[in-house]
Amino acid sequence: MTEKLSKIERLKKKLMSWGSALLARIQSIDLKNVAAFVIKHKWRILIVLILIYAGNKAYDHFFPTEVKRGGVQTVTTMVLEKKDVPLVIESTGTVAAANIVDIRPMITNTVKEIHIKEGQDVKKGQLLFTLDDRNDRANYDRAKALADDAQRQLQRAKELVAKNFISKAGLDTAEANAKSAVATARAAEVQLSFDSIRSPIDGRAGIINVFPGSLVQASNAVVSSTTSTATSTTGAMVTITQIDPINVQFTVAENSIPLLLQNDVSNLKVSVTVGDNLTQIYEGKVIVVDNQVDPAIGAVRVKAQIPNQKRTLLPGQFARIKLEANTLKDAIVIPSQAVVLNARGRFVYLVGQDDKVSLKPIKVTYEYQGNAAITGVEVGERIVIEGKQNLRPGVKIREAKVTPPNKPAATESKPTDVKPSEAKPSESKPTEKK
Repeated sequence: MTEKLSKIERLKKKLMSWGSALLARIQSIDLKNVAAFVIKHKWRILIVLILIYAGNKAYDHFFPTEVKRGGVQTVTTMVLEKKDVPLVIESTGTVAAANIVDIRPMITNTVKEIHIKEGQDVKKGQLLFTLDDRNDRANYDRAKALADDAQRQLQRAKELVAKNFISKAGLDTAEANAKSAVATARAAEVQLSFDSIRSPIDGRAGIINVFPGSLVQASNAVVSSTTSTATSTTGAMVTITQIDPINVQFTVAENSIPLLLQNDVSNLKVSVTVGDNLTQIYEGKVIVVDNQVDPAIGAVRVKAQIPNQKRTLLPGQFARIKLEANTLKDAIVIPSQAVVLNARGRFVYLVGQDDKVSLKPIKVTYEYQGNAAITGVEVGERIVIEGKQNLRPGVKIREAKVTPPNKPAATESKPTDVKPSEAKPSESKPTEKK
């Protein structure tokens, strides 16, 4: 022990001596001469530095730190297997009414009675408003009486012609009078029907914009103004909106259209979330894909329909859509974090029977939510999914400790859905699909 301490003391004194000599040498250096030397030999110095750097990198490549230290790296691995993977297209869109009708008057008149309340569910044909029908009913009654009288005159003319009391021309005149009177009565009946405004669809009534006594005008717009003597309204009297079922309108990017059109539209399903609520998922199906691509946005418009019995969805809400376009059959899916990307392409670390790793080139055909469908590997092979940061080809690995079943591993990854690669349209169309 004493001998070891003596050696340490001698080494300490030697280092201090070297340090003092080096310090003195540095202090004696003429900085002007050093600068002149560097300027004169700058290219040689640069070449030497480059060679040192390249040599260091080459040494690290062929003799990794782990190999040099003889260490074993701890990683997490998985054994490759095949599975069916749903191909999902994500988009954003807007909730829209399945049908919407602005209720407007066909004639200029005043509102007599309102038969519904705001927010009320209404049925097709249900009476919504009654207008003041006194004048229209009087006109109809008069026209109906004249039509009935003309019919009686026609019948009398037919009897007289049979007895040769009047000519055929008299009968023709009676027939013309009867037809005219009947037509006038029917027109008066139609006019009278305009005083009863009914819902053309099933839906929910919105805000009512008129009151009993309001003057409504037969036009595309209804004007609302209030004076000391009267109220007139412009715009819709009320809007009836069909919200069960309800629609979601969104777009699909052009490079995903082949995936979209490979199935019958009626078989395409969607999952929808609205607003900030990501836990409530609404299921529906696609009802129509537009027949042309909008060149302004480079996408095709799609409409899906969702049951909305609880009325929790309203037109105008922002929606996030996941569309199950197809299924990738018998795909090998790994966590995206297992993919190694370098200048030569994409690779995975393959674990050999001796627990040493090697780089194997792969191709990513589909990627979605942290998982990637790949080719270039075989079922049953074992790859590294975590801990690859410090790996080099030839490094020996050991499996990380398995977490007990009652404590699921935080890093556990279950390949589920995948999405088309955004890099190339060809990568968003795998050979086999759902």
